Amino acid sequence: MTTPWSGAALAEAIEAFAPGSTEKSKDGDVWLKPEAIFRVCEGLKTRPEFKFDLLNSVTAVDYIDHFEVVYHLTSLPKNASAVVKTRVGLGRTDASVPSVVPIWRGADYQEREVWDLMGIRFEGHPNHKRIMLWEGFPGHPLRKDYVTYDQSIATLAPDSDVDDTSSRAGQ
Repeated sequence: MTTPWSGAALAEAIEAFAPGSTEKSKDGDVWLKPEAIFRVCEGLKTRPEFKFDLLNSVTAVDYIDHFEVVYHLTSLPKNASAVVKTRVGLGRTDASVPSVVPIWRGADYQEREVWDLMGIRFEGHPNHKRIMLWEGFPGHPLRKDYVTYDQSIATLAPDSDVDDTSSRAGQ
């Protein structure tokens, strides 16, 4: 079990090496300015007081009027954990943040998944394309404004050879 950094302590420590990069802290979380993500994450990994050598996850949350990109970090040498976040896409436009793949290689697939499902662009990502859905898929299905089709009107074609009377239990 790791010891989580308090948001206030982490924000203070971040401000010491990257002044002006934090927006706020609450409980165990720190919100960073989007343009400061790369610089701060690089410091969180390389500076001896942090050594956050493991990026557990990159994910995103849709709050309708903006998105949050959330980074869960672990320092194995310090047995510590931290959560840093950033708000992007205010007004649902320009949802982008710098990629952290050059810092943590494990962010590669996670950033692609966030792009694919939420539509948040990771600037500077080495392979910025869909990972789960096909190219040309309309939109990003985990966004709250994603429009799905009306399943009540979906029917089988009249010449369908599907036999609704068969049971899989006996197969």
